Amino acid sequence: MTTPNSPGCGHGQLLLPERLVEGYKSFLGGHFTREQDRFRHLAAAGQNPRIMLIGCCDSRVSPEVIFDAEPGELFILRNIANLVPPYAPNEDLHGTSAALEYAVMGLQVEHIVVMGHAGCGGVRAFAQGEFSAGYKPLSPSDFIGNWISLIAPAAARIEAGGPIDDYVDRVAMASIVQGLANMRSFPWIRAREREGKLALHGAYFGIASGALVALDEASGCFEPIAGEALCAASAAQKQ
Repeated sequence: MTTPNSPGCGHGQLLLPERLVEGYKSFLGGHFTREQDRFRHLAAAGQNPRIMLIGCCDSRVSPEVIFDAEPGELFILRNIANLVPPYAPNEDLHGTSAALEYAVMGLQVEHIVVMGHAGCGGVRAFAQGEFSAGYKPLSPSDFIGNWISLIAPAAARIEAGGPIDDYVDRVAMASIVQGLANMRSFPWIRAREREGKLALHGAYFGIASGALVALDEASGCFEPIAGEALCAASAAQKQ
């Protein structure tokens, strides 16, 4: 007898990668078993997250892991370089704008966080396109190149040059600030923020260090979050 994911089904093709099947088995025997009541409640009542997080597609930066979030707690949108386009109501296809619309007008989230990260490949691709005449897109359609052109206004406000890694990180942080500005071009986001029903935040995560900083819009600086906890975690690793 063959199982739905055995080579005997689907003309010798696995229906899902084996890694996912094994992970699903682990989920069933662990998290799902422990949290069945929560999943039943979510199925019956629907979702009611208070926080939307816009993050990067980068597989190393999982918001649910970083913030120890349970199912139903975060409404997450991930795209290349955690970018937010400006408000542009036309007939183009607007995946990010549609997610914002649903989060704000449908779910009525109370917070939206734009979270970037160190070593972002999308930001690096923009930087290489700026500084390397020989840089070529991944495909003739250049979907990535068109998308990351959203970074240009942010990059224009910071001093270019210096080591590429440093420049990439500075552009990534400036892009978070630009993303918040672009978000405020959406009239219903601007209105809800003005009414005190919605707060916008910027954050930046260091993959290797685990350090998290958040934007203080008053000063324009990124400030450490939970510094004592980070120090304790770092000290524990050294023991």
